[in-house]
Amino acid sequence: MSHGAADLVRARDQLLGGGAPRHPRLDAESLRAALVDLYELWLTSKGAEVGITPDSGLAIMAVGGLGRREMLPYSDLDLVLLHEDMDPKRVAEIADRLWYPLWDAHIKLDHSVRTVPHALKVASDDLVAALGMLDARHIVGNPDLSDRVVAGIRKDWRSGIRGRFDELVAGVRARWERSGQVAHRSEPDLKNGRGGLRDIQLLDALAIAQLTDAMPGLGPDAPGGGLAQAHRRLLDVRTELHRVAGRARDQLRAQDADEIGAALRIGDRFDLARTLSDAARTVGYSVDVGLRTAGNALPRRGLARLRRMPVRRPLDEGVVEHAGEVVLARDARPQRDPGLVLRVAAASAQTGLPMSATTLNRLSEDAPELREPWPKDALNDLLVLLGAGRGVIDAVEALDRTGLWGRLLPEWGAVRDLPPRDALHVWTVDRHSVETVAYASALSTRVARPDLLALGALLHDIGKGRVEDHCTVGADLATHIGRRLGLWPSDVEILSAMVRHHLLLPDVATHRDIDDPDTVRYVVDALDNDPRRLELLHALAEADSLATGPGVWGEWKATLIGELVRRCRTVMAGETLPEPEPIPEELLVRAAAGGVHVELTPGEGKYTHIATVIAPDTPGLLSNTAGVLALHSLRVLSASVGGAGESAINTFVVTPTFGGPPDAGLLRQEIKRAAAGELDVRAALDARERETLGVARRAQAEPRLLWAETAIPGQLILQLRAEDRIGLLCRLAAVLAGAGADVRWAKVVTMGSFVVDVFCVDLGRRSGPDRRAELESAILAVVPRPAPRKPPEAEQN
Repeated sequence: MSHGAADLVRARDQLLGGGAPRHPRLDAESLRAALVDLYELWLTSKGAEVGITPDSGLAIMAVGGLGRREMLPYSDLDLVLLHEDMDPKRVAEIADRLWYPLWDAHIKLDHSVRTVPHALKVASDDLVAALGMLDARHIVGNPDLSDRVVAGIRKDWRSGIRGRFDELVAGVRARWERSGQVAHRSEPDLKNGRGGLRDIQLLDALAIAQLTDAMPGLGPDAPGGGLAQAHRRLLDVRTELHRVAGRARDQLRAQDADEIGAALRIGDRFDLARTLSDAARTVGYSVDVGLRTAGNALPRRGLARLRRMPVRRPLDEGVVEHAGEVVLARDARPQRDPGLVLRVAAASAQTGLPMSATTLNRLSEDAPELREPWPKDALNDLLVLLGAGRGVIDAVEALDRTGLWGRLLPEWGAVRDLPPRDALHVWTVDRHSVETVAYASALSTRVARPDLLALGALLHDIGKGRVEDHCTVGADLATHIGRRLGLWPSDVEILSAMVRHHLLLPDVATHRDIDDPDTVRYVVDALDNDPRRLELLHALAEADSLATGPGVWGEWKATLIGELVRRCRTVMAGETLPEPEPIPEELLVRAAAGGVHVELTPGEGKYTHIATVIAPDTPGLLSNTAGVLALHSLRVLSASVGGAGESAINTFVVTPTFGGPPDAGLLRQEIKRAAAGELDVRAALDARERETLGVARRAQAEPRLLWAETAIPGQLILQLRAEDRIGLLCRLAAVLAGAGADVRWAKVVTMGSFVVDVFCVDLGRRSGPDRRAELESAILAVVPRPAPRKPPEAEQN
C-alpha cells in the first residue's frame, strides 16, 4: 500500500462497498476487524516512513475505537503521539507529516502530542480523558513509551478511584439524563444512552480499578446470551448504522431501521427494536450491578473505617438485608426451597433494596422450579411483589435479566422486549405490563379483590407477540397461568375474563354512545352481569392507560369510563352482604367448657399454621390476641372472629416472618398477660415496627372504608381496604374497642400487601353519620397512608 491517506480511504470504501464477486460484503464483526487491520497497517507503514521506529524515542498510541479494536467505518481516529522529551520542532515536523495526510483525506482525527509525564498528568486532571486512555494500545514505535503510559494511567486509576468515584457516577447519570434509555427510545443513542456502548466501557473501567468483574452478574446462560452477546449486538447495529448513513452516527434513525435489520439478518425494524431492547436492558442491569458492587468495594474513609461490619437484618424466611442489599440467610437452602426466589424478590420490592447479584446467580443455579399448582405461600409472595408499587419494576427486571422470571412465568418470553406497534406506547410490552402493575397497586383499595387486580395487570397483554387477537390468546394463557398459580376455579374464570375484556370499557366508552341502553346492556352481558368484574376492569383500564404513556389517561376518558361503569352498576344486580364463617362443632364444645385455650396446628402451606384462640369474650381480647401473634413474628393471612355464649372463638391463619412458630403455651401465657394489663401490646408493636422498618413505610394506595346496613338496627358491616402493616389487626381491634363498637364477628383476609377486613359492629343507638365519621377518623389514624402529594409548583421547583 502507498503511504498516502487517499489510499487508506479507497481501501476503507472498498471494504464498505462489497457485494461484488471479488469483494463479498463483510458482516459487521468482520468489517470491524478488517478496519482495525487496515488502519494499523497504514499507521505502521506511515510511522516507519516518518521515522517512528522502536529506537526512535517516539510512539503512536491508539485510544477510542482503534484502541479497543472496535473500529467502526466512520469513527474518529484517536491517536496520541508520544515522545521522549525531544526537540519540539522535530516532534512538530513528524506530527505534521503524520496528521496532514489524514486531514487532507477528510478522515476525522482526534490527536495529541504528549510526553509520558504530560499524558499521565492529563489523565490525572481530566476524568473524561482518563476514561478514554484506559483503552490505550500501542501501535508503532517505541513500545516502552506506550507501556509506561498505559501502566501509569491504570495504576493511577486504581489508586485514585476512591476520590473520583462520585464524580464518575454523577457524570454517568448526567449522560443518561441527556441521552435516555436505549431500550425504550424510538430513535436511541447507541453510544451514550443508558444501556449503550459507553456503559460497556464504564464496566471495563470499574474492572481495571479492581472494583468489579468486567461483566458482573450475567453470563452466557442469561436471557439473550448475557453481557458479551449484548455488547456484540450493540456494536453490530452501530457498525451497520455507519455503513447505511455513510457517516459517523450514534443515533439510530427510524428510516434506517429496516435496512439495518435486514443487513444483520435480524428482521424488520420491530425485530431490530426488540434485539436492541434486550441488549440494552442486559447492559443496564449489569451497570447497576457494577456500580453497586464497586461502591461497596471502595475502601472506607475517616470514621467509617472504625464502624462495625454491617449487621444482617432478617426480612423473611431465608432472606436478610446485608450492606444495603437483599441476600440469602446463612442457613438458606435454595435447592430445597423453590419459593425462595419470590421471597427474595418480594423483600427487594418492598424495601427498595436491590437483590445481590451473587444471590440472584445462586438462585439461578440452585433454585428448583415451583411445582404446579403453586403453594399458597408462593402465590402470596408473588402478590406481595406485585403490590409493592414502583419497587416491583426493578425487582422484576433483575429477575428477568438473570433468567428467574422466565422460570416463574414461561409465557413471558413472547412479550419480553417486544416493541409496541403504535406511537402512544412508550415502553416495550413486558415493561408496560409491569408499569401497569405498579399503577394498579395505587388503585388496589378501589376493588374488593386486589390480588386479581394485580394479576390481571400483569397478564393483560400476555397474548401479544402472536398473530391471533391478543385478548383472546391472553385469556386462554391466563386460564393456564391461573391454574398453575393455584387460584380457585372461580378466580381463574375472573382472571381470564379480565384479560379477555381489558379493552372493553375504554373501547366502548370512547367509540359508542353510552347514553344508549343497548350499549350498557352489551357491556353488562359481556361481563356476565358480574359487578366484581366491572370493578376490576374499571381499575385495570385506568392503570393500563397510565402505563401506556403521557396523555393517554385524562379527565375526558376518565369521565366517559366512569359514567359507563355507573350505568352498568345500575343495571347489574347488587352484591350480597358478607356473612360470618360457621364455627366447627368441636370448637363450640370447647368454648362451652370455659377458660383460655390456644392451639397451633399446621396449615395447608409449608410455612402456614392455624392458630385457634378460645377465651372469655372480654373487651380488648381480639386486639391483644392479634398483637401477641404479631409480636411473635406471625403474620395474619386470614382470620375468622366469632363466638358462642360468653366465649370468643377466633381462628387465624398465620405464617412466621422467619423461623418456626412459637409454642402454643407461650402464646396462651402472653395473651393472659395482655388481658391482665402486664403486657402493653401496642407499645411493644410500635417498638417492633421502628426496629424492623426504621421508618413507617408509605402506602401505595389510599385506604377505603365502606359501610353497609344490616337487618338488625344498630349493626353495620364495615369493610376496610388498605395496605398491611405490622400488627394492623391489633390496632384496628383496639380502635373499635376504644370507640365502644362491639365486634360481633369479623372476616380478615390478607392478599399480598393488601388487606380486605370485614367487621360486623354493633354501634347501638348511635349509628348515624357522625358516629361513623368518628370511627373512620380513628381507623384511618392507624392505617398506612400514601405520602401527601406536593402542589404542582413544589414539584416543579
